[in-house]
Amino acid sequence: MPITRRALFTLDFDRPHDTDGRWLRVHRTAMACRFEVTLDREAAGHVAAARGALDEADRLEAALTVFRDTSELSRVNREAAERATRVDAELFSLLQRCAELHAQTGGAFDITSTPLSRCWGFLRREGRVPAPADIDAARALVGMTRVTLDAEARTVRFASPGMALNLGAIGKGYALDAMARRLLAAGVTQALVSAGGSSAIAFGGRGRGWPIDLRSPQIPGRRLARLHLRDGALGTSGAGEQFVIADGTRYGHVIDPRTGWPARGVISASVVTHDAATADALSTACLIGGESLARDYCDRHPGTLVLLMLEDGTGRPHRFGSFAGATVER
Repeated sequence: MPITRRALFTLDFDRPHDTDGRWLRVHRTAMACRFEVTLDREAAGHVAAARGALDEADRLEAALTVFRDTSELSRVNREAAERATRVDAELFSLLQRCAELHAQTGGAFDITSTPLSRCWGFLRREGRVPAPADIDAARALVGMTRVTLDAEARTVRFASPGMALNLGAIGKGYALDAMARRLLAAGVTQALVSAGGSSAIAFGGRGRGWPIDLRSPQIPGRRLARLHLRDGALGTSGAGEQFVIADGTRYGHVIDPRTGWPARGVISASVVTHDAATADALSTACLIGGESLARDYCDRHPGTLVLLMLEDGTGRPHRFGSFAGATVER
C-alpha cells in the first residue's frame, strides 16, 4: 500500500506549554512530506543538531524509496526474483522487523502488497474494480511468507517474478526513530519530531507532554481527541483519498492484503507505542483489521494504545490498550 498514508488523517501539532508561541521549528521536505523538529525556545544551541537529524530523513529516503532506481530497495525489487540479493545490515534489519509485524498482525501489515494496488489501479490514480481472476493473480504475488530472509547470508529472495517491496507504511516512522536517536546523542532532551502530519515521536516535554490534536478530514470542524504524549511515538492512517464507485458501492484505496479487496469499517486508526516505525506499521494494520485486530494486539503487547474512528456513526474514537506516556482527552 505505497500511497495510503499521505496525511489522510491529520495531526495538528499545537504550540504547547506556553502561550507566546516562541518555538524553534526546523524542517525539510523528504519522502514527499514535511519533516519537522520542534524544540523548546531555550534550545537554540541545538538547531545544528536538528539539522543533522533531518539529514537522516534524506539518507533513508535515498536508500528506501521505490521512486529512485538508485535506491537499495529498488535494487532488491529488480534482482530478488532472480537470485538471493545481499543487502546492507540496516535494510535487512528493517525487513526482519516488517516480517515480524506481518506475523503479529495476521498479515494485515504487508510490505509486498504493491501488486494489489496496481491491480485496482490506485498506483496511477486510475481506480477500477478488477475481475476476481485478476485479484487472485495479484494475491499470488503478495505475502511476506513468500519473501525469504537469510540472516546468515543477509540476503533477500522473492518466491515469484512480479513481487515487490514497498516501505511506505513504515518508512517515515523508521526515519523519525533514526532522527530521535541522533538528537538524543547530541544532548537534546526535549523535542517533538514529526513527518507529514501522520507520524510523530516525542521525548521530554513539560507537564503531561506534547499536545497533539487528532482530526479526520471526514469529520471537518472539530478534533476527535487531544493526545498528550511523552517519550513515545504516534502513527496514524486514514481512508478516503482515493476510491472508485461501482454499482453504488464505494471501494477505497486501502487494500486488505489478506483478501485482495479494499478494507472497510474504519475511517482512521492512530497508534501510540514506544517507537515510530512500529506505530506507523500498526496504524496501517489496524485501519485494515479494525476492532478485532486492535483488541488482540493490545492484549498481547502491553504498552500499545490504539484509537479507532469507525464507520459506526458515533463520531467518537474507540480506545484499546494503553501507553504510560499518553493521556487522551475527548
